[in-house]
Amino acid sequence: MTISGFFGDEDALFFEIELIPSDGLGFSVGAMLDTGFSYWLAIDDQDLDGLDWVFLRRQKMYTAQGTFYFDIYAGKIKLGDQEYDIPVHVGNGLSEVLLGRQWLTTRQLLVNMPTRLLTLG
Repeated sequence: MTISGFFGDEDALFFEIELIPSDGLGFSVGAMLDTGFSYWLAIDDQDLDGLDWVFLRRQKMYTAQGTFYFDIYAGKIKLGDQEYDIPVHVGNGLSEVLLGRQWLTTRQLLVNMPTRLLTLG
């Protein structure tokens, strides 16, 4: 299954995903692929409202802006036609929903900027 993406400001790589709350009624968001983020997904703590995901633990992480603590939740998302149960990093001040490079362990990223082609498949 291949998912088409789109280019954002300064050619940021975006894919449409669905965040699925515990009631199962998901909603779509644009998520930026961030190869500097080592895990699956990161969202701002404000985006957590209404999802009712289960808190798992707290994790210390080193970022380009310094050391931060992220709360890890058991989350559910839909990418393309497939649902995934994944750990989600929740922090304060994230300007975008981030897809991390763990997705690249199971999917191939194709970026062709001259033709504006972006896929994750």
